[in-house]
Amino acid sequence: EVQLVESGGGAVQAGGSLRLSCTPSGGTITEVGWYRQAPGGDCGFVASGRFGGGTEYAESVKGRFTVSLENAKNTAYLQMNSLKPEDTAVYYCSTDRLFMGISCPPSFGVWGQGTQVTVSS
Repeated sequence: EVQLVESGGGAVQAGGSLRLSCTPSGGTITEVGWYRQAPGGDCGFVASGRFGGGTEYAESVKGRFTVSLENAKNTAYLQMNSLKPEDTAVYYCSTDRLFMGISCPPSFGVWGQGTQVTVSS
């Protein structure tokens, strides 16, 4: 069973940067969706990308976050700059770029274990 392994979360001050990584335990990652869920909130789309295709971003992160996939390392990244306190959440990567659900991760699909991002003011 393929799973995604995430890393790179942490605690930073507002204005800081973090880079999240997402690597499959097996197989090749060719597309990725990034999502986040804050305490008491719904699962929200953050960004998506795929090899040979475009990227998409939630309005709240446009210009600050960048999604990429590095073929040589078989890894997807989410570069997060100019972080704000409202970016605080658990971030998940998935092979599903179009997930729409209240809670993440769901009981289906291929998802990472989640990584905590905390931004202090």
